[in-house]
Amino acid sequence: MDLKLDHRTEDGLTIVEVEGEIDVYTAPRLRELLIDLVNKGNFRLLVNMEKVDFLDSTGLGVLVGGLKRVRAHDGSLELVCTQERILKIFRITGLTKVFGIYASVDEAKEAHGKDK
Repeated sequence: MDLKLDHRTEDGLTIVEVEGEIDVYTAPRLRELLIDLVNKGNFRLLVNMEKVDFLDSTGLGVLVGGLKRVRAHDGSLELVCTQERILKIFRITGLTKVFGIYASVDEAKEAHGKDK
């Protein structure tokens, strides 16, 4: 399975659409995109993982690395995920306390609207 990446900006929030598997082979592509977005001044990121089929430790590392990058600019990196098998990874690793995790892009956008 390959990894498809896309991104768009809505209301100051950069939404990164991820589809496929985030593993040792594909994670570098996601890392490069996150670095590029931050380097271009996008510090409020929302990674939509609804179409992610698989996530390994390399993928988790990329997400944590992205979070550190945006936090250095007082930004945020949050996730959209409702798939139990992916959420379980975040719970087991304790990363549910680190990442904001939403059920939908709209829910995340609404929460960010309240932060303004």
